[in-house]
Amino acid sequence: MAEVPVVEALLFGDHEAKAAAADAVTHLTNKQRHKLAENGAIPAIVSMLHAPPDFKSLESAIFALLSLAYGSERNKIRIAKAGAIPQLLNLVQSQIHPLIDHAIAALLILSSCSANKSSMAACGAIEILIQTLHENNSTQAKLDIIVTLHNLSQWIPTILLSCTSSSLIHLVNQSEKSSKLVEKSMGLLENIVSSSEIALQEIASTTFGIRALVETVEEGSKHCKEYAVGILLMICESSRETYRGMILREGAIPGLMQVSIDGTKRAKASAKSLLRLLRDCSSDFRSERSKNVVLEQVMGEIDRGEMRGIEVGMVEEMIARLNM
Repeated sequence: MAEVPVVEALLFGDHEAKAAAADAVTHLTNKQRHKLAENGAIPAIVSMLHAPPDFKSLESAIFALLSLAYGSERNKIRIAKAGAIPQLLNLVQSQIHPLIDHAIAALLILSSCSANKSSMAACGAIEILIQTLHENNSTQAKLDIIVTLHNLSQWIPTILLSCTSSSLIHLVNQSEKSSKLVEKSMGLLENIVSSSEIALQEIASTTFGIRALVETVEEGSKHCKEYAVGILLMICESSRETYRGMILREGAIPGLMQVSIDGTKRAKASAKSLLRLLRDCSSDFRSERSKNVVLEQVMGEIDRGEMRGIEVGMVEEMIARLNM
């Protein structure tokens, strides 16, 4: 019964014994960890987060909680009810590295449980995580924060939607568009702006917002392109007169045409809808009229559903002409 001495040490041991017992939790089997939780070990481990800042014991406690939470919704709830969330948020705001990243990882695991989401939001997790997104330089920590915010997106207060969307578009603008970080950021961003006109306008009005979205359409992963095209479509639909020219000036059409050929099913549909909104043959400039002729030719084929693999080379040539 390897879990028995571990429980006893966690409940009755001194500082060093508790730290050693918390370390031992990560080496137990799933069945042993289940018995450990049933015997009241979780509140004892959470209490270690209250202790004076001792890196080793804090790290051991967080890893023990991660081990207990992994794959167990019941333990995730137990950990939250034992008061772990405020303590983990305190660590996120501390200057103790890499405990900050470990605490963020623990919050991500806890946020995946539906029963914990409202209590996490009530503890101020969303505000703290948004602030930390600006300050933390770890790519993995940023990814964990974004996924956690996605899990809590239903509880993001209206007052924070603009701030959240602004933070995300700044991150997208500064990052490699093909990265996993941008893909996760764009997924959360589309989720937010699809339900918030305020957040949508924040993205559209940011100096580099539309440019960052267009660059993502050109350089992102397939899912990333899908999210970016969806946001651009929502922006244009919100006020075609205001945003059509801004989108065109960023050179969106070639990327949209490419997505309309080889994007995901949803991305293709969104790209075609956006291209139709961007069409306009009223320009007085010869070069612009020439580009519109090319665009109209391609759009005619798109409308007739004639874009097939055999025409990809021809369309790429047309895209090159639009880029001239």
